[in-house]
Amino acid sequence: MDTFFQSFTSGAAVGMVYSLIAVGIVFIYRATGVFNFAVGSMLAFGAYLMWTFFSSMELPFLLSLLLALLGAMLLALLLERFCLRPLIGEPLLSSVLLTLALSYLLDGVVVGFWGTIDHELPPIFPSSIVHLGEVAISVEWIWTFSISLFVIILLILFVNRSRIGLLMRATCEDHVIAEARGINVEKIFSLAWAVCGLITAIAGILLALHLGVSQSLPLIALKAFPAVIFGGLESILGACIGGLMVGILENLAGTYIASWIMEITPHILLLLVLIFRPHGLFGLKTIERI
Repeated sequence: MDTFFQSFTSGAAVGMVYSLIAVGIVFIYRATGVFNFAVGSMLAFGAYLMWTFFSSMELPFLLSLLLALLGAMLLALLLERFCLRPLIGEPLLSSVLLTLALSYLLDGVVVGFWGTIDHELPPIFPSSIVHLGEVAISVEWIWTFSISLFVIILLILFVNRSRIGLLMRATCEDHVIAEARGINVEKIFSLAWAVCGLITAIAGILLALHLGVSQSLPLIALKAFPAVIFGGLESILGACIGGLMVGILENLAGTYIASWIMEITPHILLLLVLIFRPHGLFGLKTIERI
């Protein structure tokens, strides 16, 4: 039983970071109707910026964090302004495919600027261990879990309680109709992508603190996609629950089955959800009649 709870708590900690990434994907989808495949590359870009300011340039932590977050938001704004904004009113598939192309472009930019050598971020959180009975929990992961949860709660309040959140949901339904109703779709797009850049940068920095800054970060972000599908494309709460499920299940699978199966567990979950509940746990089931 102690082994189970150890795997469960470890999975929940890393799963909350998956939840944060998944929430960033859902946020963009709810605001613009675009499924962002470039989220992993944006995440890695934020982590590399943090390493540049904090480790390479040796700036103070808070200043480095602020510059990294602003840099990630600026990148997102540039992508929206010069790549995605011209596609407003066009079929959404065009925008989705463009985000896929942008992910490869950003990966190339990262390699061009920072190379392929892995880097380490200096420890920020205490490295002590908290014991709950026989279960040992790292204080670093407790901080990671808490920060991720805090950002998700703030985003939920922003989307559901603010006027801008309502405008984002209206824009997602139909770009043309939203413009006809007087909504400034361009500003909504810009704000949505800026917030997405902020979220992904935070997630990238949290992952980099534990796993290092490397080219593998975009691959880790892929585990958020099963979380999104599991929770439902329209639900931020569903994305949060989906991320926790992915983290917990992959850790339990690695503990009780084999370590190698951890990497494919999220994709097995994705396959099962698409087969048996394609609209997700909290997604909206739409019926089209011809």
